[in-house]
Amino acid sequence: MAHVVIIGGGFAGVWSAAGAALARERAGAGTGLRVTLVAPNEHLVLRPRLYEPEPDLAKVELRRILGPIGAEHVRASVSTIDTGRRVVVADGREIGYDRLVLAAGSALVRPHGLPGAGRLFDIDTLDGALRLTDHLRGREDYAAVVVGAGFVGLEAATALAARGRVLLVDRAPVVGDQLGPGPRPVIEAALDELGIERRLGTTVTEVGEGRAVLSDGTEVETDAVVWSVGLRASGLTRQISGELDALGRVPVNRRLRALPEVFAAGDTAAAPFDAGHTVMQACQHAVPLGKVAGYNAAADLLGVPLRDFTPGPYVTCLDLGGAGAVFTRGWERTVMAAGAEGAAVKKWINDHIHPPVDDAAEILSAADHVYLEIPFFPREGTAPAA
Repeated sequence: MAHVVIIGGGFAGVWSAAGAALARERAGAGTGLRVTLVAPNEHLVLRPRLYEPEPDLAKVELRRILGPIGAEHVRASVSTIDTGRRVVVADGREIGYDRLVLAAGSALVRPHGLPGAGRLFDIDTLDGALRLTDHLRGREDYAAVVVGAGFVGLEAATALAARGRVLLVDRAPVVGDQLGPGPRPVIEAALDELGIERRLGTTVTEVGEGRAVLSDGTEVETDAVVWSVGLRASGLTRQISGELDALGRVPVNRRLRALPEVFAAGDTAAAPFDAGHTVMQACQHAVPLGKVAGYNAAADLLGVPLRDFTPGPYVTCLDLGGAGAVFTRGWERTVMAAGAEGAAVKKWINDHIHPPVDDAAEILSAADHVYLEIPFFPREGTAPAA
């Protein structure tokens, strides 16, 4: 029986399994195709929500998604991909495949040689977010230093500001450097409103007990230093290709094929968005990438026509805590909503990234809709945002 194996239990991996199951259904009754997802954990972690006050709620049992669609789950970590033999090694066990989807995700870039790095906190994983939450629980008016004023750092800082004092540190001369100038006035106004101090053009050079030392020589008292600087694709990509992009991602074509028998999705895939852009390492791209890669991996074996990856319009929605949120459209990030209106869009997104569970028809129907259509509500009327 032909076998599609998917590495990774995040958004891209789960939706790859659903996409493969959809192609199997379309191929007709009696189609022999196994779909196996290999991931060490029993939950899909809703990673974009780990900045929230109760991160333990940001998870979904994988069995409730995979079980109804007839996909297997092997709870193991993949260490080796042998593309010549078409085998992956997971916790010492060999699993053969006919088509493989690499959807192993990304991880936070950790600082090397930073004194006191073991004292750092992060919100990159569920365990990391829970560790931070537990550390700060019950503390009144705590002080926190957030290193990195990008998307993750801004959401962490503005969430932490609801319960304590926050210092935001970044090497760049401006906040949200990679977000561009479009939403920056909204972001800066929100930081001012929340009383978040900024130290730009600097970083943390040492983390001590109850203190952090900055590169300008300043020593600040703090209860927690939260690291949120940079993501890099899973190291498994190096076993697929020697020509990775700057983020460690595998180049793929419009059908998300990396090698004749290997597809890639999510944060491991350097997929073309349009003539001038490559997809972002973000949920809004991981989901459609997974749906298309899984579908194509199965379709390639079943004689079903493959799909091109055709993403919806690029949007961003940045939670700004008590100051609301900012919602933008396009690569120039034109602000479409801010404050309470932006927060309404962010809430809708956070609610709808939760995949359907327990119902095969609903899961497969969602897999057939390649990208999420986000309703944007201006003051009057309704217009589609993506």
